[in-house]
This record gives sequence, structure tokens and C-alpha cells, in this order.
Amino acid sequence: MNRCHFCNSESLRDFQAEEKMLGLGEQFTYQECQDCQSLQIKSVPSDISAFYKSDTYYSFSSLVTSSSLKNFLKKVRMWLFLKTGASAFSPSYGYWLRELNPAYSDRIVDIGCGSGQLLYELWASGFENLTGVDPFLDSSKDLEPGLSLIKGGLEDLPGEFDIMLMHHAFEHMAEPKKTLETCRQKLKKDGRLLIRTPLAGSSAWEEFGDNWVQLDAPRHLNIPSLEGFKKLVNDQGLKLEKILFDSTAFQFWGSILYQRGIKLAGINCEAHFSSNELREFQKKALRYNQEGKGDQVCFYLRRAD
Repeated sequence: MNRCHFCNSESLRDFQAEEKMLGLGEQFTYQECQDCQSLQIKSVPSDISAFYKSDTYYSFSSLVTSSSLKNFLKKVRMWLFLKTGASAFSPSYGYWLRELNPAYSDRIVDIGCGSGQLLYELWASGFENLTGVDPFLDSSKDLEPGLSLIKGGLEDLPGEFDIMLMHHAFEHMAEPKKTLETCRQKLKKDGRLLIRTPLAGSSAWEEFGDNWVQLDAPRHLNIPSLEGFKKLVNDQGLKLEKILFDSTAFQFWGSILYQRGIKLAGINCEAHFSSNELREFQKKALRYNQEGKGDQVCFYLRRAD
């Protein structure tokens, strides 16, 4: 009998979910934990890579590099941002970076790095020791001095890290418990782990059900609830220091498109919603975040010993 991957409960409700982003229409059985409300796929497809087409899946869009002058300006902006914390100097990813407050020399790894775009932006901004890992890369490669990408999984990472990043990668992992165990092993003493993930039990899940855009069958294998994640972390030698809700308008317009039977791949949301509708979706998302009802979160963790 399957158990919840987060709280170990045997009380699971089966439901059907369709692959909708690429419009393939294939059905998959998911399970909702009746105790902690976490979600998990019942059986991982034998060839999950078939659902990560590099020409359509967002994380594998082509790497965009910038000129020497632009990189210099990025370094200046980052220095000012880390010194002052002022939003005027914040890059688009500043809200989570400010919380981590990394040193330029910190050994940083991005797990599920895709094309390596985020790491490139960090490198261009002055960070010196960057690694990315992703099983769906074509091959391992060095993008720049101090910036390497590894084709593989967590277990293939060499050495220990000051900071580990999982930007919407945790939900793609088949074994959440093993993932956290490995992260703890790969963290230096007092090292930090950032996990950004969709959140089960959210208002968007309750409203849209199997049309919830962040269910993303079958790529999202496990989606924790707040309660389920806390229970799992408590047993893994990690300390959950902060939770920040960062959901966006995507939870609404993406889910509504699924309700209308429209696939997301290649879609421009502005072709389906007015600017006023999109503004209202964003206002609603901000309100949900403030109320702790958003459908995605940042978990900030630290190695406990």
C-alpha cells in the first residue's frame, strides 16, 4: 500500500489528472493525503523524460548571455543591492536572494538548473563558485570560469555547498525524503537550502481541482502541503527558518485556460485575458500571499547541526 511521502499516512484518495501543458491528454493517477493534504503521483512514468521536451518546456529555453558592459552594470547593481537591500537595485530574483544574503565566494548549487540562466545571471553579477545540476541536460559543460553545469542528479554533486537552491525542482523529485536527506549531506555546516515549490491544500487547488495549473501532471511527482512539508523536515536534520508565500497571477489564468481546454505551451496569456483581468489576478495573488493562501512558497532551511 502506498503511503504519503510527507506524513507517512496510509489514508490516500485517488484521482485522475491529465497532461495539459503540452496538450498530450494522457491520464495519470494521483493521490491526495487525507491527513496532511499533500499530493503525489501514484506511479512515476517509466520514461518521464518524454514529458520534458526541450523546445517547449520553459526551463530549457535557450541561455541568454549579455555583453561585458551589461555584466559590469549587473555587478554594480548586485553590490549596491547586497549592501543596501534597496528595491531600486533589486534584480528580478532579489526577494529570495536578499533573504539568503550570500557571499560572492559561497559555493552555490542550483538543482534542476535547466539551461543555467539563473546561474549565469549570478555569475554575471559577481558570484564566483557556481554549479548547476539537471538530469535532462544534453551533457555536462563549463559555461564560464566558475560556472559549471552537470548532467545528473543530486547524488552526482561533488563536495559540499554553502547554499543549495531548488527553484521549482523539489516537486519533480520522486522521493522527497531521500532528496532532503541528500541535501543535508551535501550542505556544509550551517549551510542553507532554499526550496521554492507549489503548495498543495492551497486555495487555487481547492478552487480548480485537477485543472489547477501547478498540478502539472505528470512532471510534478510530489507537491507538499504546509503541514506535510513541516512533518517531513522535522525528521531530516534541517531547520525550517522561514516561509514566504510568493504565488502569482499564473495560478488563476493558467488554471482557467485548462478549464477552457487550452494547453499552455506556446500560449501568450494576453491573447486570452484583458490587461484589467490580469491586474486583478495579480492583486488576488498578492492578497492570497498575505493571507497564507497562495499556491507556491519559499521554504528557507538550514542544516541543523
